[in-house]
Amino acid sequence: MFNKIIITGGAGFVGSHIYDHFASLYPNSKIIILDKMTYAADIRNLSNITDNPNHNLVKGDVSDLDICMKVTRNADLVLHLAAESHVDNSFGNSMIFTRSNTLGTHVLVEACKRNNVKKIIHVSTDEVYGENTNGIFLEDNQLNPTNPYAAAKAGAEMIVNSYVKSFQLPIITVRANNIYGIRQFPEKIIPKFSLRALNGLPLVLHGNGSNLRYYLSVYDFARALEILSVKGSYGETYNIASKIELSNLEMANLVNSIIRPGVNEIKFTSDRPFNDSRYFVDDTKIRSLGWVTKHSITDDLPEVINWYQLNLERYSAVSL
Repeated sequence: MFNKIIITGGAGFVGSHIYDHFASLYPNSKIIILDKMTYAADIRNLSNITDNPNHNLVKGDVSDLDICMKVTRNADLVLHLAAESHVDNSFGNSMIFTRSNTLGTHVLVEACKRNNVKKIIHVSTDEVYGENTNGIFLEDNQLNPTNPYAAAKAGAEMIVNSYVKSFQLPIITVRANNIYGIRQFPEKIIPKFSLRALNGLPLVLHGNGSNLRYYLSVYDFARALEILSVKGSYGETYNIASKIELSNLEMANLVNSIIRPGVNEIKFTSDRPFNDSRYFVDDTKIRSLGWVTKHSITDDLPEVINWYQLNLERYSAVSL
């Protein structure tokens, strides 16, 4: 039982689903969401937060020590999801990523240390490994990030590890595949492709679209954090992976086939400055704790697309 739970970045796509999941698990707990409310956050993601007087949204930045000290006081569990996460943006304005992802994590764990927080789960990414075309990444493999976003997340992990070693701070780190689901801001591939196709626009692919990605359901991810909050070992890192891998071109074809069968409008554009070809990770460690995937992108995609179709107005002002 956790009496007080903090979720950073809880008004964003993944964070709001984590809030929904833990709110249902612990209806009598105090839950505080700390969110800077950037462009990717949306109060509509938290439609249930007003239903419980013990749940609150605090607008603030994880790089602000005073705010982190206030919200983490007497916390039993901190779920740290706040981050700048769009790789394309990191090529153009990488300093924001270092400030939010690396410095923000440092400030948060310092506040957790001072307040003697009982358990912290730090959400990282499989991108910290860099790309792999052969073999599979294990949790103890060397980190080799290839873009500013992944580098900022790897830097955050170094800070986290130092607090585990130096101060015995009870932190668990997770590295997950691409996460999909409803409410994702349309800068990521699935919502962007869905909204472009729904608006009769071509789907734009970097390079030749051959880059491969695994797709993990946000609901499976939420259950992974649930299991780790109870069974995870402090100081350990856990890969969280799907079994379904698709190229970006395959994803574009799949979206088109659902929204506009027989119409295959795809446009190719110049590639990113560097675009990892693949992230292939081994998640045996978390599966040994009893976690399994219950969702698949191929089964879920029609439902996800239908949600975007029903919420077209929500993203009408977003540049696609």
